[in-house]
Amino acid sequence: MNYPAEFQGASEKTLNRLAVSKTITLTSTYDHRVIQGAASGEFLKLIHGLLLGEQDFYDEIFESLRIPYEPARWRPDVQVNPEDQINKVARIQQLIHAYRVRGHLMADVDPLEYTMRKHPDLDILHHGLTLWDLDREWPTGGFGGKPMLPLRDILGVLRDAYCRNTGVEYMHIQDPAERQWFQDELEHPYSKPTREEQLRILGRLNAAEAFETFLQTKFVGQKRFSLEGGESLIPLLDGVISGAADEGLDGVGIGMAHRGRLNVLTNIAGKTYAQVFREFEGTAIPGSVEGSGDVKYHLGTEGTFVSDRGNRTKVYLAANPSHLEAVNPVLEGLVRAKQDRLDHGGESVNSYSVLPILVHGDAAFAGQGVVVETLNLSQLRGYRTGGTIHVIVNNQVGFTTPPSSARSSVYATDVAKTIQAPIFHVNGDDPESVVRVAQMAFQYRQRFNKDVVIDLICYRRRGHNEGDDPSMTQPRMYNLIEQKRSVRKLYVENLVGRGDITQDEADSALRDYQQRLERVFSETHEAQTSPIPVVGAGLERASDEVDRAPQAPDGTRIPEEVLQRIGEAHLEIPEGFTVHPKLKALLERRAKMAVNGEIDWGFAELAAFGSLLMEGVPVRVAGQDSRRGTFVQRHAVFHDRANDDEWTPLKNLSSDQAKFWIYDSLLSEYAAMGFEYGYSVERSDALVLWEAQFGDFVNGAQTMIDEFLSSSEQKWGQNSSLVLLLPHGYEGQGPDHSSARIERFLQMCAQDNMRVANPSNGANHFHLLREQAYARPRRPLIVFTPKQLLRLKAAASSVEDFTRGRFQAVIPDREVDSSVEKVLLVSGRLYYDLLARRTKDQDTKTAIVRVEQLYPLPEDEIAAELAKYPDAQVCWVQDEPANQGPWPFMALNLLPQLDREVTLVSRPASASTAAGSKARHDQEASVLLDQAFSR
Repeated sequence: MNYPAEFQGASEKTLNRLAVSKTITLTSTYDHRVIQGAASGEFLKLIHGLLLGEQDFYDEIFESLRIPYEPARWRPDVQVNPEDQINKVARIQQLIHAYRVRGHLMADVDPLEYTMRKHPDLDILHHGLTLWDLDREWPTGGFGGKPMLPLRDILGVLRDAYCRNTGVEYMHIQDPAERQWFQDELEHPYSKPTREEQLRILGRLNAAEAFETFLQTKFVGQKRFSLEGGESLIPLLDGVISGAADEGLDGVGIGMAHRGRLNVLTNIAGKTYAQVFREFEGTAIPGSVEGSGDVKYHLGTEGTFVSDRGNRTKVYLAANPSHLEAVNPVLEGLVRAKQDRLDHGGESVNSYSVLPILVHGDAAFAGQGVVVETLNLSQLRGYRTGGTIHVIVNNQVGFTTPPSSARSSVYATDVAKTIQAPIFHVNGDDPESVVRVAQMAFQYRQRFNKDVVIDLICYRRRGHNEGDDPSMTQPRMYNLIEQKRSVRKLYVENLVGRGDITQDEADSALRDYQQRLERVFSETHEAQTSPIPVVGAGLERASDEVDRAPQAPDGTRIPEEVLQRIGEAHLEIPEGFTVHPKLKALLERRAKMAVNGEIDWGFAELAAFGSLLMEGVPVRVAGQDSRRGTFVQRHAVFHDRANDDEWTPLKNLSSDQAKFWIYDSLLSEYAAMGFEYGYSVERSDALVLWEAQFGDFVNGAQTMIDEFLSSSEQKWGQNSSLVLLLPHGYEGQGPDHSSARIERFLQMCAQDNMRVANPSNGANHFHLLREQAYARPRRPLIVFTPKQLLRLKAAASSVEDFTRGRFQAVIPDREVDSSVEKVLLVSGRLYYDLLARRTKDQDTKTAIVRVEQLYPLPEDEIAAELAKYPDAQVCWVQDEPANQGPWPFMALNLLPQLDREVTLVSRPASASTAAGSKARHDQEASVLLDQAFSR
């Protein structure tokens, strides 16, 4: 029989497969479309008619099968074009590519309801392929591990890889090696977990559900932000951290918001049930943080995780506020600090031996800008941590807001594509797929040291909190949720149904679940009647135990030879290094300053860094343009004029010096400051500084200042010694280049929570930084740094100021006697304007006292200075408007402690920080000086 070439070697299989019933359903062929055929006998007749070339049957056949009618291909008397075969090979390759790019759109990842998904790019008709191509073998180019495969098998591999309960997005990655890695991992037949792995998954689900069930029955209506509906998070984290333990990683750091946090604390990080229940009861925890405390779902912990193989690794769960995603950069900074402390060397795999995991919510991941800022840190030299595993607990709703109102993107995870991070979307009701994805994500991180995202699509069984009724805003969703069985129950049913475990084993698992509940009850009773062990409330606990800060010296002065060594280092130019012509004189000037004096602000600060390094104190500086300095004042790093090589003089002071890191940050305040805060929490032995380009921009990080910097010690017992360098000063540059908002920082000051200073010369800045490096307990330092004073000769310092001096919270006026009639209290830059005016007017009856430290307020020192002038009028003078600057704080805290009235000289109260024109600024400054010296 002369069959068409299209049917050679495949015709009998095709006939036997198609002629099975009146209705033929080809789900693996046409994307679930149903092809209506005739009764089986008639259908066979139609097919035979086609094969025998009986044209009368052609129209009927193609109409019934709904496939393109191409006589040139099917009629036996028409020769098949060989080029058509080549074209089909190319079309199959296009189809494979389409599945790699778009397959995730067909994946069944929603646990709430099954949706018949389709996409034209994944329809074989769209690629010019037909039913008759299914059983013919085609060259694959190595796809599926074989050189030739039938199209049907190719489709099977593609659907198993990309369209089952997991959707994968990776084709946006530009690196071919990374794309090939994913294809090698995904495009092979499915292999189910081993029996031991299945039982481990079941055990983790038992633990997760037992914990939530108990809390729901014992503490009805109390907020706990339960994990119910997303219990697969526990086996997911178990899979990732088991991999970390088995590969010998030194630790895992976790940052997450409140959803499921208590479950992670107990079932992953090792916090005892009893401790959590004591917090629910509201009873005091012996040995806990001394302070105002925080709610239970904000607290952190640390513990040890043990894998199935018996390998151990440390787990740290960072404390965090309710400000969603704020913990992200903090956790990254903590992890980078741990990695730097371990110092396995260079960019080796071991140098990334602490793994960061960030757990997000779907609405927050798409909506909070700090997420993108933190993602952008991931591959930067000063911030990279070797790849973060991001897990989105995707409840498909944010509080009451549906995705249609929460984002413009298809997925909540689309923002991660900005850094070419691969993304896994996985159905939370399929814990085996969840664990497989977790293991693959960890392997990717270890292989490429880049971020990876897992979108765990689940649901929230209760409201945003347990006292909320979500059915008011999501009625249809919660009708579905009320009918759903838990993830644990579904998994047990699947295991038994597939024959992976017996009913007896399922019953044993249930008994294990019930025993866990019994243990929880007994531990709770014990917690209420006896002392319990307390796990540390914050990550800083581990840091304190390994605080390697050198012994504090006697005072902050340094020997002359140390200062000279720092100056000499600027003349030790590496061989072949071409210094920029404009900077040669600077290098020589710094060496001379160290001997002869007239030390400017920039070198005074470098002297503080250099002397600390020589004493064994590591120094890390990061900020916007910090290596050179916004105002061309620091020049900590020099660039070869010819080839852009770098030279950092402070890295070559002595053979045994500590490490010096200085980085230009990304143009961010929120994430950049958060990173340094986290770094400072972990590295209690280091001086860590963050610098704003202008102090005015610091309010971009207001969340960090409010929630971490100013209050972490009170809330979580978490100590930070972070230094903020905030350029501040009124010089006529307008509202956004004048004020670091001194008043806002002072408003947050209480309970000795931070130190705030406004030094007026480089030597005092030098002593302040050195004092901060050794100060205990560790607390943040806010420094309002100058702009105009950086090169002002009147603000220069002598060598003796460094070798004999100390930090002065209040600097007295040594140029007047006790007969003065007026005392001007001033802080910062304005002192030099007042001094110049006094000198010009030859005024000997006005004293100018500098208040260098604003908090803790040096009341005794100020009072002692004023006591020298018992009959003098006292004024507080400031550049800032009356409602800003230090005055509101001074009026509330200083004035009641003094024995005389203090009046204010300032600009009038203003909604804006400064005038917009230089002319108006100068006029205001002139009026201010006139008022200051008026009698």
